[in-house]
Amino acid sequence: MKIMIAHNRYQYAGGEDVVVQAERALLQSYGHEVLLWEIDNDSIVGIQGKVKAALSAVYSTRSREQIKEKISHFRPDIVHVHNFFPLLSPAIYDACRDVNIPVVQTLHNYRLGCPKAMLLRDGKICEDCIGKVVPWSGVAHGCYRGSRIQSAAVATMLTVHTLRGTWQNRVDAYITLTNFHKDKMVQAGLPKDKIHIKPNFLLAPQFQSQTNKLKNYALFVGRLSEEKGVTTLIDAYSQGHLSIPLKIVGDGPLDEALRQQVQARGLGEVITFLGRQSKATVLELIYNAKFLVFPSIWYEGFPLTIAEAFACGLPVIASKLGSMAEIVEDGVTGLHFEAGNALDLAAKINWAITHPEAVDTMEINARCTYEAKYTPEANYKQFMEIYNLVLNKAKSEPQKRS
Repeated sequence: MKIMIAHNRYQYAGGEDVVVQAERALLQSYGHEVLLWEIDNDSIVGIQGKVKAALSAVYSTRSREQIKEKISHFRPDIVHVHNFFPLLSPAIYDACRDVNIPVVQTLHNYRLGCPKAMLLRDGKICEDCIGKVVPWSGVAHGCYRGSRIQSAAVATMLTVHTLRGTWQNRVDAYITLTNFHKDKMVQAGLPKDKIHIKPNFLLAPQFQSQTNKLKNYALFVGRLSEEKGVTTLIDAYSQGHLSIPLKIVGDGPLDEALRQQVQARGLGEVITFLGRQSKATVLELIYNAKFLVFPSIWYEGFPLTIAEAFACGLPVIASKLGSMAEIVEDGVTGLHFEAGNALDLAAKINWAITHPEAVDTMEINARCTYEAKYTPEANYKQFMEIYNLVLNKAKSEPQKRS
């Protein structure tokens, strides 16, 4: 099969970019011919760049012609779009329709129902724009990058293509990462029968020695930003008087403020900031931890960190919210706590510390869950089911694609 992958990279590399590369390698490993067409946002500099990006977000005729040219040379059987925002734009769907190539779109976030893409505002879940033809609330609050002007550009894109029927008629299949994610996208107006669930995956970590785990510390891995809930975790240590060492891996805009907060509360001997680490180091840290804490205050898509924890046989203490509550099974592969509730989080951490046998069982369950759901082999099977379904439907209903 010849597969063309299209992806608009962000200015700062993130999880989506990692997934795109991993999926390309997976498909190639099974003998498929894959062309990855990526563009990036480096051109979005200054006022002129932002204006250009805003216009492109609604519809880019340049991208439409570019992808038609790519298609004419590569002649793919299917085009798989990951992120079209902002420079590729929904024009990519028309380019594929022009030459009768079916399109699969992976949804990594909630962009098609929320200008900010996160369903989060002022540190709280917000669904004001879900299902609205015109997402006025997102514009009024400047949800996208704190700018009403930029939010208006995103809102215009959503409105134009909702009215035009782009989301309904010009995409042959959507991929969401969890059932929860699918439900939210259906609420946003996407056709339920076109949405398929396929989580992210990862290769099983390899370690030189898989004996004598340390299991003497708690671990957080992620971006140090508001939506990741690190403040809740530090509050849990302060209010719950927790003594198990906590290692925090990652960096971000709240890095310095969180370090100062830890020192001010006298937690410097218990909480250690390790900054950004290599993937190999992160996996070693995950493998040797007692449990991973994942305290996000937004719904999340599909956090690779949780899959990494399961692959290493590590239970996860996660917010009972959105996709996290679905991926982590309470009492089986980890524990749930009320999102943003520091005392509840502290109680769950204390429970995990005082119930080692139960946590040992969760370790086994976590690894079994990885092997059943998140391996490359399981993911490839899901890929082929979706691709073949789309291709067969396109062949049987050619008149509907003209």
